[in-house]
Amino acid sequence: LEMEGNQITLDSLEKGTDNPAFSFEGEKRHHEERGGAHNESQEQRRGGKGRFSSYCRKALQPASRAKHFCKAHSKVLRRVVLGLLGVAYLCYFIAACYLNFHRALALVIITAVVAFFICWEIFKKHCGAKVLLLLHPVGKCFQKCWPWLKWLLWVALLAGLIVWLVLDTGRNPEQLISLGGFCFLVLFLFAFSKHHGAVSWRAVFWGLGLEFLLGVFVLRTTPGTQAFQWLGDQVQYFLSYTTAGSSFVFGNTLIVEVFAFQTLPIIVFFSCVMSILYYLGVMQWLILKISWLLQISMGTTPTETLSVAGNIFVGQTEAPLLVRPYLPDMTLSEIHAVMTGGYSTIAGSVMGAYISFGIDAASLIAASVMAAPCALAMAKLVYPEVEESKFKGKGSIRLSRGEEQNILEAASNGAAASVGLVANIAANLIAFLAVLEFINAALRWFGEMVDIEGLTFQVICSYVLMPVAFLMGADWADSPVVAELLGIKIFLNEFVAYQQLATYKKNRLMGLEEWDGGRKQWISERAESITTFALCGFANLSSIGIMLGGLSSMVPQRKGDFASVVLRALLTGICVSMLNACLAGLLHVPTQVGDCAVFFGTTNFSSTSYTMYTCCKQLFASSVLQNGTVSFTGSWAEHTESGLWLRECCGHYNHTSC
Repeated sequence: LEMEGNQITLDSLEKGTDNPAFSFEGEKRHHEERGGAHNESQEQRRGGKGRFSSYCRKALQPASRAKHFCKAHSKVLRRVVLGLLGVAYLCYFIAACYLNFHRALALVIITAVVAFFICWEIFKKHCGAKVLLLLHPVGKCFQKCWPWLKWLLWVALLAGLIVWLVLDTGRNPEQLISLGGFCFLVLFLFAFSKHHGAVSWRAVFWGLGLEFLLGVFVLRTTPGTQAFQWLGDQVQYFLSYTTAGSSFVFGNTLIVEVFAFQTLPIIVFFSCVMSILYYLGVMQWLILKISWLLQISMGTTPTETLSVAGNIFVGQTEAPLLVRPYLPDMTLSEIHAVMTGGYSTIAGSVMGAYISFGIDAASLIAASVMAAPCALAMAKLVYPEVEESKFKGKGSIRLSRGEEQNILEAASNGAAASVGLVANIAANLIAFLAVLEFINAALRWFGEMVDIEGLTFQVICSYVLMPVAFLMGADWADSPVVAELLGIKIFLNEFVAYQQLATYKKNRLMGLEEWDGGRKQWISERAESITTFALCGFANLSSIGIMLGGLSSMVPQRKGDFASVVLRALLTGICVSMLNACLAGLLHVPTQVGDCAVFFGTTNFSSTSYTMYTCCKQLFASSVLQNGTVSFTGSWAEHTESGLWLRECCGHYNHTSC
């Protein structure tokens, strides 16, 4: 049945007929009934709006067509833009090299590295499968020969290492102490292993081998030394840009005289830069390449390897974020490796602060890079894998690029995120230095009760840890100071320890007397290098809470597992830094002092320096006092000005010849 008029019928509803009551015609009749003038004005407005919309559509048609064209030809346009940029850069590169090749050498190296990786990615994408198919017969033959070939390779490497050590330590026998300390620490960690029979010796030897090769490259080869020294100089130069922001906010006086305004802004700047690099995907690419190298050589799983590789650049709570989705399913051995990596290295942001203290930038960078394979190796030695990992054989781990929408948001988020870190460092420094002073006051009071003067926490550490410092390679005279700094790092934090190390280094470079009464004012260059490596890590008692808090917030259900392995990981992290220090002592090359006669002939003796101190000591050692007359031996006897130089040296330093 149908209803009359404009009402809806069942048939019309089934056929989908519109309700005339809601149609334009029905609306029009309604307006006509209400009068003409108002209706006409409404119609005029509608007509005006319609014409305006039509004009807008016509005006936007070219932009719309351009948008559709760009979408349809996006690949071609992208190639054209990249090609134009490439041509522009090539012209710039040629011009820079033509004008001054020596000045453009850094640009040449950077361009060569980037070009190599771009060509490698293109080659792998288009020809990788064909090359693998071509090399498949060779791979099968290699697999058949590998069981006996690997033993031949190990024997050759071991023989080469022994020959090199014999020849190298023959010139500097004190290096054998560092080698003995290295072996002792590895055996010590093996004694504390959770499962002695399950140790993966492939991971252990490959990790230590990579650490040793990196150490030789950085500390012994000219290209490696120059490369890391250049990199350290560039980092220092880069961090100096912090002054532009901090001086504007705090003023020039505060950033020169006050530690908080001088050093802590560097952390803000570095955090901002790291956030930008993460947004661009640079850090993810670099971390994946390093983790790939460690994974294929050591045979570890992708998750633990990726976290340890990330620790080279970020802190102990940031690196696990790289593998956050996989933490719930990781084995205890993998969790132990993640924790050990966090304890064995320092974050890039605080590294900038240590560099600002005056700590050698190249040594800090080398220590962080060398710690990664060593941490993974020692983690597998102390807590071997006895479970079946879900990630074994997994090809790769996916890394996110963050949630920022653009580079400005990434920079802002990085700077904002550093505020908590800066506040945490400042608060910890205030608290720890105050606690240290209180402990020292209490110890002095207890010591005075039994006639022991000057008993402090540092003195206790210097006695307890002195054998460890000596085993790492420090001279016996320097061992108490190195042990003191090591104790401060373990029981307080490395920030305070690096501050005190910077003071010792400053005293040495200023050319102060080595001893002030019974107190040592500085330590040797070799001991400085060993201490720099030994302190490079977050392994201290206060970091236990930071590590547990950070991981438990990501995976609350595994809090008990984290607590069960954290102390083992802390011990392993402490020993990894010491192993790095032993390697630094083994490979250390003393800085050669130039011709002291030439130095004395060009200096005015108005201020002291380490070179002046060294040359004056040589002059004192060659002087002979007989019947009130001073004479000189060796090359100093040939210089008529030796007596004048001796008087000048006596004006700064004390000696029997004076």
